[in-house]
Amino acid sequence: MNIDLRNIVLENSDTIVKKWLEEVSKNRNNDYTSTISDELFQSTNREFVNVIFTSVDKQGVTSELDDFSERLINLGWPLSYITDGLQVFRRVTIDYMLGQSEKVDTDQFAKILDLVDNWVEPIINQLVNEYSGSWEHTVSLQRVALQELSAPLIPVMDNITVMPLIGTIDTERAKLIMENLLDGVIKHNAEVVLIDITGVPVVDTMVAHHIIQAAEAVRLIGSTCILVGIRPEIAQTIVNLGIDLSKFPTKSSLRKGFQSALELTNRKIVQTKQSEDNVEKLLDSLNKE
Repeated sequence: MNIDLRNIVLENSDTIVKKWLEEVSKNRNNDYTSTISDELFQSTNREFVNVIFTSVDKQGVTSELDDFSERLINLGWPLSYITDGLQVFRRVTIDYMLGQSEKVDTDQFAKILDLVDNWVEPIINQLVNEYSGSWEHTVSLQRVALQELSAPLIPVMDNITVMPLIGTIDTERAKLIMENLLDGVIKHNAEVVLIDITGVPVVDTMVAHHIIQAAEAVRLIGSTCILVGIRPEIAQTIVNLGIDLSKFPTKSSLRKGFQSALELTNRKIVQTKQSEDNVEKLLDSLNKE
């Protein structure tokens, strides 16, 4: 019985494919496929339904299915395209098979449902696994990339480095900050490190504790840490929480912190006569215009 039903579906695949394409195209204007060119949409649908029938014919997962899922993932098509398409195939196929008999009893109806489910479920499982594996791999790569960017140490001048922090700081990220900070201080032979928290939205007790730990670790290896980017609301929060930041210098901006770093390394910014002349020439040229 199962073999006969499968042969009926395969022999009448053209009719089922035509009905399937009509059903899949109905909701195109209401979903993500509306932005896809007609040529790509139609060719992908044709390939999809051919892959389905190949799987039905071979009674199992095929290499064509693996290749098709890989292409969809590379093109960025969502998993819903797969699941919706297979549900349409399931509905269209069942309707067609039931339409071949004038009278369908309960047993025959159940057999048709089970048979079609046995065709569709392995395909869904395979494609979902492919998508899941791909997205997990992508998320893993993105997590590594974000970790590398979450605590950069930038040498801006001999013996002076800057660590700009952006976003929230949790325990895992604080550990990464500490490791990058200490490694960078040694690598760049930094005498002064500027930790810029301008981009940190909230400084609570835990965040302040991590920053203090980092500054103390820098001090223990013979360098000075300056905390910059203290906004008024951050200063108020620190005072209200009773957090003691008196052990290392703090500045409201990176510019003021950099000036302090220059002084700590026996340097300073000097306005030369040549730079003054250049400024005057620039102002004169603007006035002439």
